[in-house]
Amino acid sequence: MKKIISIVIVLIIIILASMRLKANRDNIISQKQNIATEAVTVSIANVEKKSDSFSLNLTGTLYPYKEVDIAAETSGKITSLKYQLGQHFSKGSVIATIDDKIKKLTYESAKIEAERLKKDLTRIENLYKKDISSEQAYDNAKISYETAKNKMDEAERQLSYTKIIAPYNGVITKKIVEEGAYVNAGSPIASFVDISKLKVKVNVSESNIYYMHLGDRVKITTAIYPGVTFEGKISFVSPQGDNAHNFPVEIEIPNNAKNPLKGGTFVNIEVSIKSSASGLFIPREALQGSIKDAKVYVASNGRAVLKNIEIGRQNNDFLEVRSGLNESDKVVVSGQVNLTDNKLIKIINNI
Repeated sequence: MKKIISIVIVLIIIILASMRLKANRDNIISQKQNIATEAVTVSIANVEKKSDSFSLNLTGTLYPYKEVDIAAETSGKITSLKYQLGQHFSKGSVIATIDDKIKKLTYESAKIEAERLKKDLTRIENLYKKDISSEQAYDNAKISYETAKNKMDEAERQLSYTKIIAPYNGVITKKIVEEGAYVNAGSPIASFVDISKLKVKVNVSESNIYYMHLGDRVKITTAIYPGVTFEGKISFVSPQGDNAHNFPVEIEIPNNAKNPLKGGTFVNIEVSIKSSASGLFIPREALQGSIKDAKVYVASNGRAVLKNIEIGRQNNDFLEVRSGLNESDKVVVSGQVNLTDNKLIKIINNI
């Protein structure tokens, strides 16, 4: 009898537990159904057809127009350094000298020998014209003089290497050696830059690179000078992109005394694209995913429908849509974080 009662109690417990689990499951299903049927609040924007000029907004970094490590052209001891960091030099100015005693003596000796042989050549040439000296003697004198002159020219060239000069107008940015140091030919002496002009280096996507051409004018701004606009010119457009389909572009910009710029400064570039071809554009905020795998939610019959699109031109505010949308479509620009495909939506704003 006790065994039967125990079995009955166990059965009752199992039945009650099953009923409780079923009730919980029904509650969860009900909550999911409520969530699924609850509309998400969103804002939308129209897909716009535009045919006017399009602006590309890019970010780049300023670099000196020219930059080089000035090197010694001969070996020897540095006898003087004529520069300080930040000092400006004109092209051809001497910035350092290397011990020139031996090279100066070599040049003076070669010069004296060349002058002596030149006099001999003149004397023998006069005798040759009077048939007093032989043609062989004249030829030997001429060869001797020319050989001596070549040695003198080479000695003069070697002597000139003891003066290290500025290759162009610029500023010293790095001191590499000290006075008294011994350097070899090819050893760097100082870093030298030309910032009378600067260049902006920027990478441009494949979808935008075909709108950029040599000589095009661009507007450049920087947070360093709020409200000031500089004008630049595209000086290089790479014919070869990298593995990510980005193309290096360089833009020249003149420097000025009123608002001087320095290498390494971040700048914003605005490129105006004049195009008669119209296109469909959406706000950048509508984009879901990446540019290469672009998607947007389209408001349709009270639901958000996820669509694949292809992106063309782009700037900080708008994206051109080459395929996937129509001019009559409306895209979701806020509230997407709570959306899934075919989700009910409630539109509160049409931007």
